[in-house]
Amino acid sequence: MTTWATLTADAPAFADRLKTIFQAGTNKTMATLRRDGSPRISGTELEFTDDRVTLGMMPDSRKLADVLRDPRVSIHSPTIEPPPGTLGNGDAKFSAVLVPIEQPGDGPPGAYFEVLFRDATVLWVENDELVIESWAPGRGLTLARRK
Repeated sequence: MTTWATLTADAPAFADRLKTIFQAGTNKTMATLRRDGSPRISGTELEFTDDRVTLGMMPDSRKLADVLRDPRVSIHSPTIEPPPGTLGNGDAKFSAVLVPIEQPGDGPPGAYFEVLFRDATVLWVENDELVIESWAPGRGLTLARRK
């Protein structure tokens, strides 16, 4: 697992693509694990800074209970319908562990977390191929194309 600062230092162009896709809309989709191990999806928002990605959760929310029990999550970028005749920017996702942080001075009551990345993927269509670019700490950047 690693920080946003490490990811951006290791793969700056990839990090820019990932951030651009995630910031295309407000609402992201986060998967957590329920007490019985089944998945739960919830909406979430992310805050990107130069050195970290953070998020907050309402007190007593089900997703907060899930994260306090098991901090592993997956987060998917907003679903944005591309303009007609275009393929859009693609989509992005990552797996991470959430680490508790202090409540920001201006933040509403709740729980706050920093995202520590396990891996990240950006996908888009180019000509007649699906392009899959992924990154993980220790492995670095990989690129695959599928027809």
